[in-house]
Amino acid sequence: MGYLLLAGAIAAEVAGTTAMKYSEGFTRLVPSIITVVGYLTAFALLAQTLRTLAVGTAYAIWAGVGTAAIAAIGMAFLGESVSAVKLGGILLVIAGVVLLNMGGAH
Repeated sequence: MGYLLLAGAIAAEVAGTTAMKYSEGFTRLVPSIITVVGYLTAFALLAQTLRTLAVGTAYAIWAGVGTAAIAAIGMAFLGESVSAVKLGGILLVIAGVVLLNMGGAH
């Protein structure tokens, strides 16, 4: 159940961050509301996740997957440049999350 809640937290954070791009500095109402609701939902779900998962594991996955997803969305849909360095950075973020999780819960 913890990982399902974590997936929801990641999805909400990614939705909120994507909407923030369209809020134009919180000057557009609907994207601004989606941003706030997305982040409130993300933190609420992350808090519930921490009831069953270690904080280091949950936060590493939440932050890492969210960062990689937003970078990919920016390149695929928002006109951000694609480069080998950026793609390598995404792979390093993912590798870091995997390595942290391989360290075990001690």
